Amino acid sequence: MATTSHASDATLLRQVLRPYKPHCKYLKSATVTSGEALPSARCEFAIPESCYIDDTGHLNAVEVNICYNQMLYYTIAASVQWGLLEEFRGWTMSDYWKHQLPDILIARFASKFRSPIDPRRFEGEIDFLSVLRRSPGGSPPMLVANTAYRYWDAEGGRCNGEVTITVLNLPD
Repeated sequence: MATTSHASDATLLRQVLRPYKPHCKYLKSATVTSGEALPSARCEFAIPESCYIDDTGHLNAVEVNICYNQMLYYTIAASVQWGLLEEFRGWTMSDYWKHQLPDILIARFASKFRSPIDPRRFEGEIDFLSVLRRSPGGSPPMLVANTAYRYWDAEGGRCNGEVTITVLNLPD
């Protein structure tokens, strides 16, 4: 399978960020790539002002998490829209919008801050490492996805981590 790249879709991005407060829409663009490997996305972010604290001068853990969520939501929405991930191929966009907030959960979140990142302009990537369908203990099926992310800026700031997500209440 050839690698394909999907440029940032402004309409999809607007819809993905709809649930966020206007001053918390940090994701500015995302290019999603798929092919032999599971989907990944390369993203641009800007945080002009923190949504909860005075200016720290660097990207902090709360903002890392918010940016991760926005990157994840966009990558899954793009995967549904363009049929990029086998486990989401039966989903419609209506299914995605219904499940985006209540059923996509972070099960584990780990970060490593290497050097401070300027939150006013930085980039990031998310990679899906694995996606498995599970029914633990006979419970309704869920998806468990392991992902990795990284952020950087033009001045050499770096942060990376790994996140496990679960997707509950899968559409029929």
